[in-house]
Amino acid sequence: MIGNTKHVSLYKNRNLWSGIMFGVGLVAFLDEAVFHQLLHWHHFYDKSTTAVGLVSDGIFHAFSWFATVGALYMVADLRRRKAFIFKRWLGSVLLGAGVFNFYDGTVQHKLMRLHQIRYDVDILPYDMAWNIIAICLLMIGIALLVQSGRESNQAGVNQKNALE
Repeated sequence: MIGNTKHVSLYKNRNLWSGIMFGVGLVAFLDEAVFHQLLHWHHFYDKSTTAVGLVSDGIFHAFSWFATVGALYMVADLRRRKAFIFKRWLGSVLLGAGVFNFYDGTVQHKLMRLHQIRYDVDILPYDMAWNIIAICLLMIGIALLVQSGRESNQAGVNQKNALE
């Protein structure tokens, strides 16, 4: 942890939100690059022509980069202020990645039916793997956030005791 505990505690939410944005942007980028472009398994929107699918992929790709770059600007500002908490940020990156993956796998794939992971195969193993990975990311992210919260609370108690 960089800087004193009192100063860093003012920026806990910025660490959280920059991590979530980075996690969402990173996983969206990986999804788009791997499953849309390299493997050609689907487009962001598959209920129209290939041209519409490619345009939807471009919009999706732009969204992922805006989230990623915006998050990194927030990280740069946190580091400049000596308020960057790596464990909290990493936990929120994994939380954001897990939320995005779970949302994609349940809402976009199943409820809205914008696209599936793959077509013309037994989809169940793909859906299970997709959502199990999402849940694992969520759980690890939450665990890191809880742990970093306990550490910062303990550091605050130690600092308060030192001042008394």
